[in-house]
Amino acid sequence: MDNSIAVKHKSISSGMMLLLAAACGLIVANLYYSQTLIGPISDSIGLPSGAAGLIVTLTQIGYVIGLLFIVPLSDMLENRRLIVVSLAVVVLALIGAAFSTGSATFLTASLLIGSGSVVAQVLVPLAAFLSTEEQRGRVVGNVMSGLLLGIMLARPVASLLAGIWAWQTIFVVSSVLMTLLAIVLARVLPERRPNRSLSYRSLVASLLVLFKQTPILRRRAFYQACLFGSFSLFWTTVPLRLADEYGMSQQHIALFAFVGVAGAVAAPVAGRLADRNWSKPLTIGAILIAILSFLLIALIHDNSAFSLVLLFVAAITLDMAVSGNLVVGQRAIYSLGSETRGRLNGLFMAIFFLGGAAGSFLGGLTYAHGGWALSSWIGVLFPVLALLYFLTEWRSKA
Repeated sequence: MDNSIAVKHKSISSGMMLLLAAACGLIVANLYYSQTLIGPISDSIGLPSGAAGLIVTLTQIGYVIGLLFIVPLSDMLENRRLIVVSLAVVVLALIGAAFSTGSATFLTASLLIGSGSVVAQVLVPLAAFLSTEEQRGRVVGNVMSGLLLGIMLARPVASLLAGIWAWQTIFVVSSVLMTLLAIVLARVLPERRPNRSLSYRSLVASLLVLFKQTPILRRRAFYQACLFGSFSLFWTTVPLRLADEYGMSQQHIALFAFVGVAGAVAAPVAGRLADRNWSKPLTIGAILIAILSFLLIALIHDNSAFSLVLLFVAAITLDMAVSGNLVVGQRAIYSLGSETRGRLNGLFMAIFFLGGAAGSFLGGLTYAHGGWALSSWIGVLFPVLALLYFLTEWRSKA
């Protein structure tokens, strides 16, 4: 029996929902601290400029590895213990990163930071377990708002702290926060011990089976991969454009990054509307918003004040599209069955993070060889692919 069933008939408290949202945000932020600090970190650890991208890439690779091989454990092991152990790994990795003197140590720590931070994707399904069917969309939306705020705030906060002290500061601060978070979650989270009907090997092997047999997963993951690809491309290239064309300092770019926080308001709204069976209108709306956001900044890309205003608007609307569609997708996946939620969520997140990695890679590559114009048209292409796929199955329940 799944021990969470006894809890599941009760509504999740506002305090627990707030705690899970804050926890997800603080944990997932670890993936993004280094994105705006590549320069000072690579200089400090002696990493060649051509290999500096590994600082971010290895963190993302670690996250995907964790999604595929750690998150499935949430369908097998007691969740609270898994969460605390994963946070302990993150704490040690953050300390290792902060005190690294060489590239090998830092890159290893980055891989472990990414792997351990998947604990956020154990907390989100746990929030779904603790909520009733009627409130699940709202709960997931609120928790995902915390996660998305963590993503959006990580870059500017890391830049600001690095400007005041040094790049190591954010890793030290985060290690303290992760330690406190592990203590709090160990005390307040209810026990959830899933049915151990499968071995770990069978659980991991079942990922491919679940992918083949779950069309909703494939569809929702592709939509989100495309939108997150455009999102990642934007936030990879826009700091370069702001520095090159507008002469902005690191502190000014950090302040620009705060603008994206406004987009997180879409998550709880999308969750409530998804509870009213508005999933399809929300999906097409998110895709069209993403296309229009990038289309405008692709067509108007001089270095005028108006073009800068369009960048600010795109930062908000792109974040709204990504956050809103993410909640709709996760709600659809969480409705598929309690015993596979952890694995389905792991697959979903792994696929759309691969889309984000593709966006980051293509953004840096195209900006280096074709400038902002080429990068922005690639940004348009990502959501256009999602739109074409959406049009293939009007009758799908995805």
